[in-house]
Amino acid sequence: MWLIVHPSLHTIGAAAVAYLLSGLAITAGYHRLFAHRTYRASAPVRWFFLVSGAATFQNSALSWSADHRAHHAHTDTSADPHSITRGAWYAHVSWLFRRREASADVTRLHDLWPVRSIRLQHRWYPLLAITTGLVVPALLAAIWHDPIGGLLVVGFLRAAVLLQATFCINSLAHLLGRRTFDQGASARNSTVTALVTFGEGYHSYHHRFPFDFRNGVRWWHYDPSKWLIVCLERVRLTSRLRRAAPASIDAAARNGGRELAIATRRTIPGVST
Repeated sequence: MWLIVHPSLHTIGAAAVAYLLSGLAITAGYHRLFAHRTYRASAPVRWFFLVSGAATFQNSALSWSADHRAHHAHTDTSADPHSITRGAWYAHVSWLFRRREASADVTRLHDLWPVRSIRLQHRWYPLLAITTGLVVPALLAAIWHDPIGGLLVVGFLRAAVLLQATFCINSLAHLLGRRTFDQGASARNSTVTALVTFGEGYHSYHHRFPFDFRNGVRWWHYDPSKWLIVCLERVRLTSRLRRAAPASIDAAARNGGRELAIATRRTIPGVST
């Protein structure tokens, strides 16, 4: 409504940029860097993901990672925080309104809790989220005399739309598409879901090879999170990108998950503080 009454190309452009940056902070940062440790990132990249991730109002990186790891460890069971077996609406959003044991004590994440930057973001998350998600957009838009638009559009609307896109990974990615790599799990591959979720739609692959920094493993797969990580590697801001062995990928695809694929894994040293 505000855009109809007070249209502003500057505000719309700022919302689009903020949506892109904060969305990638969740997929390339919260998800692939922190939750799965699929690569190593330099301190500036890590801080960017922590700050931009807070602006999404999706909890701290520690809590987000704890819930997500529980989802992978207990997929489609009662211990899965957002199991699709409880229905699409539950997996999409209503799971947030129930107590989650996985993130009740984040100190149990022994690889993430010792990292000072991650611990600080968790401690100051409410203040950081409000500041980066709402105050900064309003102040930024004040430059072109639209602080209310900055607050409502760049802040609230951008965060609300991004939340729905992220929730689609929990719901749509377990309903739409093909179970290419594991017929026994609900996770599915879907280009449509990938387009909505910054490349997270190749979910059957991701659940089979969660240590791989890629979700879209083929070169033609739409996966901007993968492209960002690779680009950062070329300027030496990320390193030690983990990949599943091509033979394991082909075997898993060929057998449709009926046989256990043998994956090549490399250990990533703990990130520095």
